Amino acid sequence: MHEDGSLDLEATARHAEALLASGVAGIIFLGSLGENQPLLAEEKRTVIREMIAAVKGRVPVLSGVAETSTAEAVRYVRDCEKLGADGFMVMPAMLYKGSPDETLAHHRAVAQATGRHIMIYNNPISYANDVTPEMFQQLAEVPNIVAIKESSGDTRRITDLRNTVGERFAIFTGVDNLLLESAIVGIDGWVAGSGIAFPKENQHLWDLTRAGRWAEAQAIYRWFMPLLHLDVSAKLVQYIKLAAQENGLGREWVRAPRLPLTGEERARVLKIIRDGIACRPTLPARE
Repeated sequence: MHEDGSLDLEATARHAEALLASGVAGIIFLGSLGENQPLLAEEKRTVIREMIAAVKGRVPVLSGVAETSTAEAVRYVRDCEKLGADGFMVMPAMLYKGSPDETLAHHRAVAQATGRHIMIYNNPISYANDVTPEMFQQLAEVPNIVAIKESSGDTRRITDLRNTVGERFAIFTGVDNLLLESAIVGIDGWVAGSGIAFPKENQHLWDLTRAGRWAEAQAIYRWFMPLLHLDVSAKLVQYIKLAAQENGLGREWVRAPRLPLTGEERARVLKIIRDGIACRPTLPARE
């Protein structure tokens, strides 16, 4: 965002370049950190159109889907498919606690509206709707629902999912400060939050888990942990945008109803970020 809350598409494109240079396998625009909900409908489509053009097919481009009605979510995925989006990360539509059959019906309807692949974002900590392993078993019949962003905060859920749905879905963690624990029990990917402010370190940590180099991963993880904790706060958007600003990757401005950080809180978070930067590890050059 610019300071007045308007979109800063040039800065977003520059940030995407930094992520691409780190080696990410894909980029999800308009997730939580992309401030999906406060954006106007036409702004969302503008972001996706411009970022597809900026990424130029180098990695898949997905969009978050956070519309609060099924009809709007269906319209959105259809529009973004026409723009060239490669897939979607879909959240339940209910702002209040919906019933399991309502949540399942929403996801089925959105999936049926597009031929693109869909990741379902399960985050019952932040919203009241939990997509359980048993519910994913029912969604296994929908062919283009292919992945789960598991953010329940309970790493046991990953094993429960494997026991319930096997390898039917690719399982990603969405909780930064459970990355190493999640990798050990078996995940396929990481939708990183804090990593957008520290993309090189983020990708190196992920690569170490893929190589099974656990001692090295643990050392990076211990350094990273105070920064990863920023991802699990109610103000994760403000915290991580501030971290990105400190690393020259953006600005801290947010869109209302979020408010910028001030006073003691901003000073406290800034100290965590600057302490991390001051002792960041030296990484090997990427091959």
